[in-house]
Amino acid sequence: MKQFFSFVKKEFYHIWRDKRTMFILLGMPVVQIVIFGFALTNEVKNSQIAILDNAKDEASSTIITQLDASKYFEIRQNLHSYPEIEKAFEAGKIKMAIVFPQNFSEDLHHLNKAQIQLVADASDPNVANILTNYATAIIGDYQRRINTNNVLPYTIDTETRMLYNPQLKGAYNFVPGVMAMVLLLVCTMMTAITIVKEKEMGTMEIMLVSPMKPIMVIIAKAVPYLLLSIINIASILLLSVYVLEVPINGSIVLLVFESILFTLVSLSLGLLISTGAESQQTAMFISLVALFLPTVMLSGFMFPVENMPLPLRIISNIVPAKWYYSIVKSVMIKGLGLKVIWKETLILAGMMLFFLTLAIRKFKIRLA
Repeated sequence: MKQFFSFVKKEFYHIWRDKRTMFILLGMPVVQIVIFGFALTNEVKNSQIAILDNAKDEASSTIITQLDASKYFEIRQNLHSYPEIEKAFEAGKIKMAIVFPQNFSEDLHHLNKAQIQLVADASDPNVANILTNYATAIIGDYQRRINTNNVLPYTIDTETRMLYNPQLKGAYNFVPGVMAMVLLLVCTMMTAITIVKEKEMGTMEIMLVSPMKPIMVIIAKAVPYLLLSIINIASILLLSVYVLEVPINGSIVLLVFESILFTLVSLSLGLLISTGAESQQTAMFISLVALFLPTVMLSGFMFPVENMPLPLRIISNIVPAKWYYSIVKSVMIKGLGLKVIWKETLILAGMMLFFLTLAIRKFKIRLA
């Protein structure tokens, strides 16, 4: 056991002396969680719009004021003719134009019917659809306020409740995904070069004569990265709560436990890559390029897995980030417990044992 701790101490010294490794281990996760947490969002805010108010009456002015007061729109231009709308779109200055016809207020109060035209830039269909929905909701809110007495004999009112995320913040969806991506890529990348580095530096012969068993060598190389990853988990959770304002509604102990389990999966995968790669460049390439795209595309936090073709849905099951993303959403956002996420937990534990077993077997072959 003394030899084991001496080996762990040696690995700590190697990491501590390499300032770039320390920055990647401790600095990069903080930078990534902040950048991705603010940059990755499907919310549409402060969109530039133009107003063509042919009515210039009280009703149109009230609606324009409500649109401008919302966080979704910012009035960029007040247009005077319809041809100016196309010019504004061609210049790329606006995302949507709102046109009020003449006699808007008169038609609304005397005919109980008035039209507002929403012209959106559909080169990005998702943004165009979101903007028109926002504008329609604001106009509908104004209509309900002035129509205190229902004109129609029958009306159906729908009541909408948004569970777990009443304010529809995009961070609630992206923070769990970013946590999975950061922990997987950083932990895998760091451990992916540990064993192959020994081969390039010519110190593999020392391991050949070492009395330590291969499994102890593998574990000793992973322990320092595990301890540093626990610091990363704490910093990521603190940033998520106090900077990105994503609350932890479930058990923080369970969330930390699952995060450590996912870290062990990532470290085992990195060790497996390291035992199979022939150079540090190859190990870095596999851990970054080969893991980044599956993590982003198939984990479910960028694109719903349910909407993918059947072959991709099957392949997504071998992506560890998919199961961790589901766990974090269940515990952190929904406040659920182990009785709901036990299946995902067992899958991650099985992946860890599988990757670690393969890494030990490959390491034995390399030492032989």
